[in-house]
Amino acid sequence: MSTPAEHDAPRNPAPLEGDAALIRAVGSFALTAAVINSIVGGGIFRMPSALSAQMGAAAPLALVAGALAIIPIALCFAAVGSRAVATGGPYTYVSATFGAFAGFIAGALMWISNFASSAGVAAALSVQVASLLPVFAEPLPRALLLIGVYGALFALNAFGVKLGAGAITALAALKLTPLFLLAAIGLWFVDWSQVSFAIGDVPSWGALGAGMVLVMFAYSGMETALIPSGELRDPARNVPRATMAAILLVVLLYLSLQIVCQGLLGPSLATSGVPIADTAGALWSPGRIALLVTACISMTGFLMGNLLGTSRLLFALGRDGFLPHAYGQVSAKHRVPLLALATHAGVALALALGGSFDALVLISGGAICLVYMLVSIAAWRAQKTDLRERGAPFVLWGGPLVPVLAVAAMTAIVATLTRKEWLAIGIALAVLVVVYAGLRVLRRRPPPSAT
Repeated sequence: MSTPAEHDAPRNPAPLEGDAALIRAVGSFALTAAVINSIVGGGIFRMPSALSAQMGAAAPLALVAGALAIIPIALCFAAVGSRAVATGGPYTYVSATFGAFAGFIAGALMWISNFASSAGVAAALSVQVASLLPVFAEPLPRALLLIGVYGALFALNAFGVKLGAGAITALAALKLTPLFLLAAIGLWFVDWSQVSFAIGDVPSWGALGAGMVLVMFAYSGMETALIPSGELRDPARNVPRATMAAILLVVLLYLSLQIVCQGLLGPSLATSGVPIADTAGALWSPGRIALLVTACISMTGFLMGNLLGTSRLLFALGRDGFLPHAYGQVSAKHRVPLLALATHAGVALALALGGSFDALVLISGGAICLVYMLVSIAAWRAQKTDLRERGAPFVLWGGPLVPVLAVAAMTAIVATLTRKEWLAIGIALAVLVVVYAGLRVLRRRPPPSAT
């Protein structure tokens, strides 16, 4: 028999607020899978041909240079991520070290990068699906496909972080297994005359710079996976471990795949629309279809991780008053930020319906390099002031040396962006700064007096 208290309990409990309402359910293994899943998205399935077109046989050098640039970034993420553990990722890291406005700029750039990358990968996903089922090349079926994909991803995330993290781990395993097999088997059949690591074979420094922008986009993603820090178990230990393990695995995978693609396809790689699938087909004809399916799974996994992580960024901005208060609330039953999930999915879907991978990737890549610069500076500041919120932090050796290397690498890369990319990023950022200023004015206004 139910008690009077049970009769009086509300059937629809009010949403809960703040990081205390989140469930710390994501461990080291799930976080490593999430980082890999966020990095290995759409970029790897386009990158080999694009790099070959830019740099010819010396394309692997761009991946080596990118690894030298991304490893200091990963170390900075590991260091500051072990010190500032609230949900928000780069937004939280920069806020904790340099204040609210600097944090907002990091969060704004992060969101610009993430909705552009989500939309771009979703658009590329529709192309991959159309390669398997040509009916989806038509406008209406393509639109219905994208709506269905984002609807399914929203539903998976809406039923709790455990289900979302579990789906990400499963998708990571499904897509990584064929890619690692292709890399491992393909290395035995490489024509090494098609591969060069000689600096003299680089066509020009401009070609290397353009290749680096593409490589940094392909390597990006760890920042999104680290946003839900409020749902991590023992972040001081798990963030450094998961970040470094994931980055090292991804660098090895990408470099191996580039070598295999060049060694099997030769000069024709530069003109391939689906280079990974074509390479698999060169080894075993049914492999082309298998890798097309893998590309679809991989891109869906990327979108899943992007939605999980970025919704927590919007949650953090709402929690701290930079977005309407409702964004800082989570559902009472499953403890997830439903409004943030719906907003990011809706914005990305709208852009995917009208955009393309090539048009959106440059905006995303440029914005994320700026975020990396801010996080690297925040890592130096957090270590200098000995910021620590939970557990023993990961300490960067050499004091400011690693952050300086990271900032220098990102500066060199963003210097290659064209005026068009800078303008797109600048306009989007200016709009968000205006929103920030408007909300600050509204918060400072005294409430209307009671009548």
